[in-house]
Amino acid sequence: MAPTPPRNTTTRVHVVSDVHGNARDLARAGEGADALICLGDLVLFLDYADHARGIFPDLFGVANADRIVELRTARRFAEAREFGARLWAGVDGDRRELIEGAVRKQYAELFAAFPTPTYATYGNVDVPPLWPEYARPGTTVLDGERVEIGGRVFGFVGGGLRTPMNTPYEIGDEEYAAKIEAVGEVDVLCTHIPPEVPDLVYDTVARRFERGSRALLDAIRRTRPRYALFGHVHQPLTRRMRVGATECVNVGHFASTGRPWVLEW
Repeated sequence: MAPTPPRNTTTRVHVVSDVHGNARDLARAGEGADALICLGDLVLFLDYADHARGIFPDLFGVANADRIVELRTARRFAEAREFGARLWAGVDGDRRELIEGAVRKQYAELFAAFPTPTYATYGNVDVPPLWPEYARPGTTVLDGERVEIGGRVFGFVGGGLRTPMNTPYEIGDEEYAAKIEAVGEVDVLCTHIPPEVPDLVYDTVARRFERGSRALLDAIRRTRPRYALFGHVHQPLTRRMRVGATECVNVGHFASTGRPWVLEW
């Protein structure tokens, strides 16, 4: 009898980023995949497309959300901070406790929606100290670390660089570069923010350049991963481009699309 030929096996991974409260679609994002990867920004503080959604309008109302979006979009950050401070001054209760309570409510729903296995890293609006309380068995949290999936090595670096927005998980350039260095050579480099390439960091709706990482760009050029996957920029000028041998892909604003990006090999 002739030997049975080996079966062709394919590994399929779904990748999402910038979930921003979309638990409904997140619960379906892993269907048909061997694993789900999430590149952060689970929390929805303020939806720039729908100002009625998020922690901010829940606390202060839609009209005030309209105003702060207007100020931030115009890059009038000092005025936005002053406006926000006036709003908080009129709130009964501790600001930190109110925000943490709202974040915890979102995390409870979002982490429950993760399939098994999920590999996740933080976004700039996430609160890393809370994640261990909500990450269930089957969800692996990585930051400056590597993992093997289907024979390929994936590296993960979470968070963002410091900006006038002052979101919860912004770190200094040197600390971020150290995490990139710790990951080293990988097949797929997964980060929340993009490399510092103008076409990849410009948001066409917000009409501004978001912060990308020069250290990430240098690492891509030096280590030549097959893919560099990221999110952060919701409406990029370019969603996909090559940097040397590496395919750089913005995996999308999952909150609005509800669709994961698919990687197969």
